[in-house]
Amino acid sequence: MSVATTPAAHHTLSVLVENKSGVLARVVNLFSRRGYNIFSLAVAPTYDDRFSRITVVVDVDSAPLEQITKQLDKLINVVSITELPPSASLERELLVATVKLDAAADRATIVAAIAAAGGQVLAETATRLTTSLEAAPPTVDAFEDQLATFGITDLTRTGRVALRQLDGASVATA
Repeated sequence: MSVATTPAAHHTLSVLVENKSGVLARVVNLFSRRGYNIFSLAVAPTYDDRFSRITVVVDVDSAPLEQITKQLDKLINVVSITELPPSASLERELLVATVKLDAAADRATIVAAIAAAGGQVLAETATRLTTSLEAAPPTVDAFEDQLATFGITDLTRTGRVALRQLDGASVATA
């Protein structure tokens, strides 16, 4: 079953932190200690190796957004926190899934569905096919739902990554 698109009770935060050992653990421990629910979490170094960006989608039903950001801001290795509203940001997620193959006709149908969604086939055997799709979270949700009709045997999703949209830029729809 796919994860629903970000409801109003979820907010995406882009947290720029020092790229040092233990920083992610301190951020996650803060969420755990305070009882804040993390809907999605992704972290990686930025273009500058001194910093990493943590993209966290938080459930504001567990605590007000202002309280979450104030607590994060108290952590010494946090450089900046930016809320990324969906209307002003670009979000992407990666899905990798393996589905069952029952017959040649089934393979053709699955491959056509993958191509139509903008995904790609990564590997296949006579009985299984592994595919991936990188897209906006609602597109990934729909793709996962479509793959479920074929029989998913394994699946992973990265969690959301996001950046603020460029002012005046045209945006790809995938």
